[in-house]
Amino acid sequence: MSDVDWNFYKIDEIKSKADNAITIGPFGSRMKAELYKPSGIPVIRGNNISSSKLLSGDFVYISEETANKLKSCIVFPDDLVFPHRGAIGLVGIVPKDRADKYILSSSLMKLSCNKEIVDPHFLFYFFRSPTGKFELLKNASTVGTPGIATPLASLKSIEILIPSIITQIAIAHILGTLDDKIELNRRMNETLEAIARAIFKSWFIDFDPVRAKAEGRQPEGMDTETAALFPSEFEVVDGQEIPKGWEIEKIGNIIELAYGKALKEENRVKGSIPVFGSNGLIGWHNEIISKGPGIIIGRKGNPGVIKWSSTDFFAIDTTFYVIPKNNFNYLHYLRFSLESQNLATLGADSAVPGLNRNQVYMSRIIKPDANILKKFNNLLTVFDHNIQNNLNQSRTLSSLRDTLLPKLLSGELQIDKPEQFCESLS
Repeated sequence: MSDVDWNFYKIDEIKSKADNAITIGPFGSRMKAELYKPSGIPVIRGNNISSSKLLSGDFVYISEETANKLKSCIVFPDDLVFPHRGAIGLVGIVPKDRADKYILSSSLMKLSCNKEIVDPHFLFYFFRSPTGKFELLKNASTVGTPGIATPLASLKSIEILIPSIITQIAIAHILGTLDDKIELNRRMNETLEAIARAIFKSWFIDFDPVRAKAEGRQPEGMDTETAALFPSEFEVVDGQEIPKGWEIEKIGNIIELAYGKALKEENRVKGSIPVFGSNGLIGWHNEIISKGPGIIIGRKGNPGVIKWSSTDFFAIDTTFYVIPKNNFNYLHYLRFSLESQNLATLGADSAVPGLNRNQVYMSRIIKPDANILKKFNNLLTVFDHNIQNNLNQSRTLSSLRDTLLPKLLSGELQIDKPEQFCESLS
């Protein structure tokens, strides 16, 4: 690394020359909840900033008139935003394709960059690195609500090693490409999940294929072979209208809810087996509690919350996991059927909120014809395979990104001929 190529700058030296390049969100009294509107100028809050490159979550809005009264708190595309209270240590970058401008919430601060000196995306990745996160947190207080003492002064004083603008753009592009692929995989998986749920609802909640056949129509979007599996009329069973030949069964006759096993974080051994708690994936281990695929249900903490594992897994003692009975091995159907039961309402009679297993067993679900269940399970197994491939790829890309990040940002790993690299981007 050459001293000519890399130089230290304080954040205050690389801010935009425009007014309010570094500023803090409005006092709470100027951003009250009653100012929020159904639409207008989106407000960036702490919950919109995550470990992802993109802003996420739901936005609230204020009117243009209110925004004009808070001009110093307006943020624009490519501005960086940081929580100075609450989720400190995170950083977000304002996207170009969602809105022309945003407003900071009272818990955030912003930085507009001088793009002649620094590429905003390079700076974003600096603050995502261990060094950048340390700089954000070094003046933090953890007493009460986590917060940064003198947040603007702290931000302005942070020192960063910066290469030429061409090198910055090349580094940001490499890291951004990995993030973009991870985000694409996430969206693809969301789409596959949405399609799977739509098929389940159509077949087993709305009974669309049966209704179509009852009306003399070919079920939409379904081949003749699959359509032939569905009956063409309904019957009433236990006071409920269901497709003829299907059954209504107690859940306890179809599945067992097995207790998860205690496994403290310090006792986990590094491995590839996902560990599930009542709030979902919480880590990795080298042993399994059950073969996959499998269904995990929150027992304590988040009772009734259902999670899915495509692979072998370990479920800890705040959960149940599903063991099918009587060869009812249609796990994809069971997953969505259990989700439709609103299990969270079946609480245990104790001081600590929990899921009452006996109440779950007494609940009833529809038991369709086995051939239809087999067809549905086979279809969703293909979906699940694609989802798992995307997850595995994203995990590999995340590991690669996290390995490259500090090396690229410190100059330890240099980019050969960044000018030619950037020319290829134009």
